[in-house]
Amino acid sequence: MTPMVPTRPTRSASPPLPVSKHQCRVPLLADLGAAAAARAVVAESIRAWRSPVDPDVAVLLTSELVANAVRHGAPAAGRFVLLTLACEAAWLRVDVHDGSGDLPVLDVAPADGQAGADAESGRGLLLVTSLSAEWGFYRTPVGKAVYFTLTFPCDADADEIPSHDGIGRTG
Repeated sequence: MTPMVPTRPTRSASPPLPVSKHQCRVPLLADLGAAAAARAVVAESIRAWRSPVDPDVAVLLTSELVANAVRHGAPAAGRFVLLTLACEAAWLRVDVHDGSGDLPVLDVAPADGQAGADAESGRGLLLVTSLSAEWGFYRTPVGKAVYFTLTFPCDADADEIPSHDGIGRTG
């Protein structure tokens, strides 16, 4: 398999986490509980920040990225993955950092277009691709980060997002 480039326009090749109204950085032990802990942080942040995104989509995509980081990201800098969230007036972004330099691979369907119905893996990045406004990856000093962005509906009021960090974490 070859590394897959993002299917949508993305920021520069090495995008830093944007400066935003709200930020959260949470190290997670790279074990079976990491995805559940990440889901809880994302759900809590969306609620506290009053982000007008679909929390189910944000939680699902976060869970996929964290599970991939735990499964495939050999953490060179310890047995942790780093979850970062940023929220601004028009978007929510989630980055998952791990210690592996291996870039993500998007499994494409076989030539006949049919994915194996009983396959237990290989669909996570397809979900990220189809449900996010943008996704991508970039190298870090200790490995890589994979991120996705969800944009707010056009009718969302930017003033609905409070100016304080409601969960007590800042980046």
